[in-house]
Amino acid sequence: MGKQKFPEAEKRLFLRVFVCMKCGAKIRADFSKIRAGKVKCRKCKSKQLRAIHKERKV
Repeated sequence: MGKQKFPEAEKRLFLRVFVCMKCGAKIRADFSKIRAGKVKCRKCKSKQLRAIHKERKV
């Protein structure tokens, strides 16, 4: 049997979470602000962010 996924955990781990494409830092922000370019990475100040992957790629 596979793991059960709880909706509360899914929300906490993946909702509004983005990853910096340069340094890999995780940032929680609204999608509209990411698209508008208003959010920067705290570590490297880059604006290149992507949504976090929900499943591990093999």
